[in-house]
Amino acid sequence: MIHNMIQRPRRNRRNKAIRSLVQETLVRPSQLIYPLFLVQGSGIKDEIASLPGNFRMSLDQLLKEIESCVNIGIQSFVLFPAIPEEKKDKEATHSWASDNMYLEAIRTIKAVFPLICLMSDVAMDPYSSDGHDGYVENGQILNDKTLPILAKMSVAQAQAGIDYIGPSDMMDGRVGFLRSALDQAGHTNCGIISYTAKYASAYYGPFRDALDSAPKAGDKKTYQMDPANRREAAREAELDILEGADMIMVKPALHYMDIISDLQSMSDIPVAAYHVSGECAMLIAACRNGWLDYDTAMPEVITSLGRAGADVILTYFAKDYAAHYRSLHGFA
Repeated sequence: MIHNMIQRPRRNRRNKAIRSLVQETLVRPSQLIYPLFLVQGSGIKDEIASLPGNFRMSLDQLLKEIESCVNIGIQSFVLFPAIPEEKKDKEATHSWASDNMYLEAIRTIKAVFPLICLMSDVAMDPYSSDGHDGYVENGQILNDKTLPILAKMSVAQAQAGIDYIGPSDMMDGRVGFLRSALDQAGHTNCGIISYTAKYASAYYGPFRDALDSAPKAGDKKTYQMDPANRREAAREAELDILEGADMIMVKPALHYMDIISDLQSMSDIPVAAYHVSGECAMLIAACRNGWLDYDTAMPEVITSLGRAGADVILTYFAKDYAAHYRSLHGFA
């Protein structure tokens, strides 16, 4: 017996054209930020064993990589440096030194590709002999002693030409402190993408492998957030917005889609999500073992982050997603 049903949702799924017509979420490559790892030297392109398909690159190779990305529609990048151990000290002074390869890379990249958006990393850990995001004294991370160090780092990056600084340190008050420092130095157009809700997650392992940036002692739980906490993210977001953030970010992404949704509902500025190395590595491993199909699983993950409310997505899948998108939609 056929029921007299007025509502038949399957009508809107009947064929590909109809499904495309009513599709609610479509993440464009222009919404993605592609993380890149910079190392000293030339001719270097070393694959990261725990994050296959991603590489530590010297500047000459990195310029080629950016060009290939631009050609398929990726316009935005975040740059992370692997700093030699001999350049590290307790106050991260190399982060604003004139011979810093990171600052030179920013200048060169923006000279060669003036129209791309380039985001930085602002935290002490790449440059610190202690391996922490903040200043360490007697085993404690000193919040207020860290802020002037981050300010020097941020101003140096802005002078080099960075479009957005990305404070990933999770120190209290750093967005307002850095906004003031940038403005006083004349860099009012340099934006801040704040790592607003950065959790003390188990999913950062491949990133730390890439940069050899794990803490020398202790952990990061006194400044990164407890994965059990949801309401705390809203408090952090309110503070960052009041202090002048131009975008707020949730990190990790895939395991924190409730937080992305919460911040999107309360925010009138863009919400970014960092789809972190461990989250990407899990999918890569499953696909390489034949348990999942990469070409369908990868775009599903990116789409799900957009559906959760992410306006901007940092992901190691950016290049693959852009190629996938182009195959379906061209550059539309």
